[in-house]
Amino acid sequence: MVFALVALVVLALLGAVHRYVWRRFVGDTTAPGSRLRRAGTVAAFVLPLLSVGAMTSGRMGAPFWLQQVLAWPGFLWLACLLYLTLALLVGEVVRPVLLRVLARRDAARAGAREAVRDGESGTASGTLPEAASETLAAVPDETRPRTEELVTSGSAGVSAPSDAVTRTASDAPGPVTEPEAEPVEEPSAAAPAPHPSRRLFVSRVVGGAAAAAGLATVGYGAYGVLRGPSVRRITVPLAKLPRAAHGFRIAVVSDIHIGPILGRAHTRRIVDTINATSPDLVAVVGDLVDGSVADLGSAAEPLAALRARHGSYFVTGNHEYFSGAEQWVDHVRELGLVPLENARVEIEGFDLAGVNDIAGETEGQGPDFGRALGDRDRGRAAVLMAHQPVVIHDAVEHGVDLQLSGHTHGGQLWPGNYLAELANPTVAGLERYGDTQLFVSRGAGAWGPPVRVGAPSDITVVELASRQA
Repeated sequence: MVFALVALVVLALLGAVHRYVWRRFVGDTTAPGSRLRRAGTVAAFVLPLLSVGAMTSGRMGAPFWLQQVLAWPGFLWLACLLYLTLALLVGEVVRPVLLRVLARRDAARAGAREAVRDGESGTASGTLPEAASETLAAVPDETRPRTEELVTSGSAGVSAPSDAVTRTASDAPGPVTEPEAEPVEEPSAAAPAPHPSRRLFVSRVVGGAAAAAGLATVGYGAYGVLRGPSVRRITVPLAKLPRAAHGFRIAVVSDIHIGPILGRAHTRRIVDTINATSPDLVAVVGDLVDGSVADLGSAAEPLAALRARHGSYFVTGNHEYFSGAEQWVDHVRELGLVPLENARVEIEGFDLAGVNDIAGETEGQGPDFGRALGDRDRGRAAVLMAHQPVVIHDAVEHGVDLQLSGHTHGGQLWPGNYLAELANPTVAGLERYGDTQLFVSRGAGAWGPPVRVGAPSDITVVELASRQA
């Protein structure tokens, strides 16, 4: 019942967001009935359907080829939807400012045209513009033309504009007639060229800028994932670590997420990156896959090429329990990794323990700290592999010196890091909880959209340092 309610809320939210995006990108910028509007409306229905299909096809047992067909456009559109919406929300602040600026500009231009029109009208009707009147007033009286020089006496019964006209009229026989004045043509303003309305213009400018910003962000984030993770290095001092183990290097990789989008080539890039660091031990901290062994077993095969002096170890993440955890544990064992299912091994100078993910509790395979750590010698340093950071308090209780985790992806898509902070004690990096240190990797892959923004993928080489050295 709760799941159905959550699903309805999510679908309603997706519908509202798509309606808003359609309005701003299509409804406000295209003409009714145009091809662009029809295409935009079709996309507004098809893209969310692809996204829903991408999210549900794996859980519903759809053929793997169909999952791959739906995954790329469906998941990428979710990332595009996020950043297009954020860009449009910023545009809501810019939109009224642009409208006011354009309104003032248009008002100033209209005022200038009206002033020119009034000036031309005043000149044609015999009245001088104000500037011309002031100029004429400044001319000395003796230099001005006198009225009688311009117009003949009213007793003569005729008038002429000048002496030349008067003389011509007196010399000519017959009645004198006043010459007809030529009609004065009223100036006509040129009809403005057709242009979009102010609101349409602003909608297109804001929409275009939002589209460019949103799509560029998604493109850059996708490039970062497909390029592969970078290598980070940190040094973690452990009080109980003996001098002989000083400088021991653990390559920590989490959240590889082999699936319909990130396949064998992605796994190969990660393996090559890890091997290039020449680690003493490799710790694969959960969420290796998003799919069954039947569909993704071959994509995981490059893991067999991992090379480390003390071997490679694996613990389950929550996504393994969506994909058949038992089968994956068997498969990674075949590939040469050592699964630590609530178990512990002694390494050079410290104990390495691993616990199952808490998602396994639904199958009776959850974390068992007593089994993994209960009977150990607490005089030795202990390093724990646990997928989710939230088990840090159990680690503190059992005297763990360092916990290695993943799960958060560092938020993966900003501002998702703020949501991740609400659910996890540490989102990324190294922090201390009592006598226990917690390191959280941002992960080497991506779940859902193959896009990372503000949380680049990484593989971290954790170098243990002895305080005795």
